[in-house]
Parts: sequence; structure tokens; C-alpha cells
Amino acid sequence: MAENKLGSLAKQTAIYGLSSIIGRFLNYLLVPLYTFKICAEAGGPAAYGIVTNLYAYTALLLVILTFGMETTFFRFANKEGVDPNKAFSTSNLAVGFVALLFVILVSVFLKPISNVLNYADHPEFVEIMAIIVALDAFQAILFARLRYENKAVKFARLKLLFIFLNIGMNLFIFFLAPGLKESHPALMGWYENSYQVGYIFIINLICTSLITFGFIPEIKKLRFGIDRDMLKQMLKYTWPLLLLGLAGILNQVADKICYRFIVPGEEGDRQLGIYGACVKIAMIMAMITQAFRYAYEPFVFGGQRDKNDKQMQAKVMKYFIIFTLLAFLAVVMYMPVLQYIIGPEYREGLGVVPIVMMAEIFMGIYFNLSFWYKLTDQTLWGAIFSAIGCAVLLAINFIFVHIYGYWACAWGGFAGYGTCMVLSYFVGQKKAPIPYDLKSAFVYFALAVALFFIQKNIHIDSTVLTLVVNTALLLVFFAFICWREKDLVAAVIGLVKRKSLH
Repeated sequence: MAENKLGSLAKQTAIYGLSSIIGRFLNYLLVPLYTFKICAEAGGPAAYGIVTNLYAYTALLLVILTFGMETTFFRFANKEGVDPNKAFSTSNLAVGFVALLFVILVSVFLKPISNVLNYADHPEFVEIMAIIVALDAFQAILFARLRYENKAVKFARLKLLFIFLNIGMNLFIFFLAPGLKESHPALMGWYENSYQVGYIFIINLICTSLITFGFIPEIKKLRFGIDRDMLKQMLKYTWPLLLLGLAGILNQVADKICYRFIVPGEEGDRQLGIYGACVKIAMIMAMITQAFRYAYEPFVFGGQRDKNDKQMQAKVMKYFIIFTLLAFLAVVMYMPVLQYIIGPEYREGLGVVPIVMMAEIFMGIYFNLSFWYKLTDQTLWGAIFSAIGCAVLLAINFIFVHIYGYWACAWGGFAGYGTCMVLSYFVGQKKAPIPYDLKSAFVYFALAVALFFIQKNIHIDSTVLTLVVNTALLLVFFAFICWREKDLVAAVIGLVKRKSLH
């Protein structure tokens, strides 16, 4: 039974992960486009700093506008005696109303908001991003519905459709449009080469709007309206999750939001652009943890009454740590190749990549640890942990950014997530103990860190020889996994054999 559950989780994670991995990989193609071409023409890394800054605001606002309703929907849809359709309709319409109100307020107060955010010259950037984040919030519960119904294929299809539309339009705007402007000026009179950063946001708006039409079957299910009594219960459950989400997302974007205020002017934008570009490389870890979250959240809530659930959570935690550390080593070992994703002006910041990746691993572990308070409806604990972690991050940023620049941002995230992880573990073991395999976790972390420092202190002039040595070090970690986790290897081999038979 447990093997079937793990197999189901692995299958769902693979589908969600495939869409996430392919999407992130294809988005990586936009990073060199922006860092080599767009930003060079628009003023260097400072231009990419604007993109980094506005998307940081978007991530923060998305958490505010969804206010924890994704998790809340899963919680209520799996409760006995609750109609899942009413839970979906109530949560989705509540988020939709808040998102619509947000867009109206931004439109009414656009000028003062743009002035405060230092975008007085381009207030349309702020308005476009407001509409985008409102649509994303509305779609978030629609995507959650797909996850609840185990429609991973449709989920992946819509995610990939957005990516392909986005990339296709970017390639048209930044490769074909300039030439067409010269050859067909009457047809391309709307195109301005100096407005390249603005086109990034416009393309995002168009693609996000088009994806909404893919949810027509789910939108029809909103006819159940809002159940007021259920909404009151949902809001009571979700407001700590909002605080939790705010603190969590601030751990990811507070540095990018605050940077322009701490280091004002073009130099601040330049440093932020460098940091933002390097973080893109580290985001492979965020991609893995996000794919895992998409599959694991409905998995846990759906099986919360299973008496073996604690053992299952402990086993999944161990496998999560193993897999993410393997991914961490793969990225740092092949950094001599991955560095070419970004332009040469940005590579001075590559040293922050391992720090940011380790912070993302801490975040993933913290997510795994978070289910004890979610399943027991004690979500206030999550808000407390995340608030403390966020305070640590902000303190490090405001104290040290002036001295160490974006390095302080990276270490701030590391310390913030590390604090959340440690607090959640110790309190959770008192409130709802789970038999985590701490010994294995420490062993794998120690080996991964040791291999990282070994490769960091090996200096070879040849890139090819460096990659050979680094590959050997990566294989050491992989061989150790195979030697120590024979049950995991056997399960993977069995899963592959079953797939090949079908």
C-alpha cells in the first residue's frame, strides 16, 4: 500500500515536475536574450534590475491576493461532509473578488503608487503588472482544482502553453520585430526599440489572459456561488496561512524589493540585475521544490486519516533531501557550463548561486515540516515561524547590504529559511512528532557540503578536465546513495520496469 502511494506521488511529481522543468528550461532561454541583447541595448544590468524588481513585487502580491486559499481549498475539499464543488466555488470567487478590487484600486491610485515605487516615468508598468497578478491569483485556485482532481496532464499542458506563447512572442518582439520595423515601417509603426523592457510585461499580460480560456470547464463549476458559513470557516483557517505565505515569499523577494531603496539609483539597479540573473541559475532548486509541493499537498491532505501517514512523511522527507542535494551538486559541479546562461557582465555574482540553492533546500524541508500544523488546523504556528525567519532575513539585508551588496541578500535568505526550518522541526516534534531519519539527513548534508568544498578548491585551467573531475565527485554522491538506499534503488528500478511493460 505504501509503495503504491509513493509510486502515485512519484508519478504526479514527475508530471508536475516535467512541466516545471521544461518551463524553467525554456525560460532560461529568455535569460541570455535579456542579459545579452535586451539589457545591453537598454543600459546593461540596470535594465534587468527593473525586470527583477517588478517581478518580485508580483510574487509578493500574488501571495496577498490568494491569501492561502489554495491550501485552504485542499483542506476543506477533503473534509467529511463538505461538498468539494462548494469549497472550490467559495474559495475561487472569494479570491476573484479580492483580485478585481485590487485592480480597481491600483487603477484609481496609479500615479501615487508609481511615484512611491520609483516608476513615475512608466506608470503603465505598474498597471500591467497589477492586472497580471490579479489574473494569476484567479487562476491559482483553478490550477488547485486540477491538482485536486489529479488532472496533472491538463495542469502541465496549460503551464507549458503559457511558456511556449511567452517565448514565441518574446522571440518575435526581440528578433523579428526590429527587422520588420525597417522593412515594413507602416505595419510595425507601433514597435519602439527603446521600449524593450515594457514589451516583457505586455507579453506576459497577453499570455496570462489567453491561458484563462483553458479553464472554461472549471469556471463553469463556479455556479455553486459562495457559501457564507464555509467562507467564514475558510477565512479563520486561512488568515494564518496568509501571514505564513507573506513571510515565506518575503524570504524570496524582500531583498529584490528593498534593494532599490537601500542602494538607490543606477548602481542599485545594476547590482540587482546581476543578483537577479544569477539567482535564475539557482532557481532549479525552486523548480524541484515547487513540483514536489504540487504533488505532495493533495497527497497528504487526501491521506490524512491513514495511520501510516507519519512513517510515510518521514520516508518522503528523506528522499526529498537526497534528491535536492543531488540536484544541488549537479548545478555547482557543472557551473563552468551553466554560467554561459547569463551574459559576461553578470557572472561576477555566480558565487551566490550555491548559497541561494541551499536556502531553497531549507525552504523545501520547511514545507515538508509544515504539515503538522496544517493538518491539525494550527496554522498560526506557521505564521509565527515564517515571521521570525522573515525578520532575520530583513535584518541581515538592512544591516549588511550597504557593506556586502547582494551577497548579504543571499545569506539573508539562507539564514531566514534555516531559522524557519529549525523552529518548525523542534516545535513540531513536541506537538505532532514524526520519526524523521535525522542521522541520514546529516550524513547526506555533510557529504554534499564536503564534495562542494573539494570541487571549489580544485583549480584546473582546462574546462574539460574540470568537468571530468566534477563529474567524478558527483558520481561519488550518487554511488553513496545507491549503496545506502538499496530499497529506494529497488523501488525506482521496479517502477521503470513496470512502465516499460506498459
